[in-house]
Amino acid sequence: MPRILGVDIPKEKRIEISLMYLYGVGRDLSNKILKEAGVSPDKRAKDMTEEEILRVTNIIQKAGYKVEGDLRRDISQNIKRLVDVGSWRGMRHKKGLPVRGQRTRTNARTRKGPRRGGMAVIKKAESPAVKKAAPAAGVKPAK
Repeated sequence: MPRILGVDIPKEKRIEISLMYLYGVGRDLSNKILKEAGVSPDKRAKDMTEEEILRVTNIIQKAGYKVEGDLRRDISQNIKRLVDVGSWRGMRHKKGLPVRGQRTRTNARTRKGPRRGGMAVIKKAESPAVKKAAPAAGVKPAK
């Protein structure tokens, strides 16, 4: 498995698709990087030479693309800033609710999580054999 920026990319897929396994790299950026490196996007990741992998890695680093850890850190810092400021969006992030104005009366299960049991608990009717064995409190058994 080729390793680019600390991420194992799938070897059986085309390199154009394999690069998309890096966080922050989509199809357009992947093609742009490969064009700059002079690597065919139709080539399989397992067929790449060490030199080609090194060229792709250098282009990602030198071009200043934010990928993987740097991008994740920036996004989390932006969210933390919103929460610290106390903005509406920050509060929604804090509560785990949708941030961009979506409705929450129905749907929004991805953000809110699974439903909590909102229905009342209904007891099962006891069988007649159980009722005879244990008479109700304060009631004399029939002779």
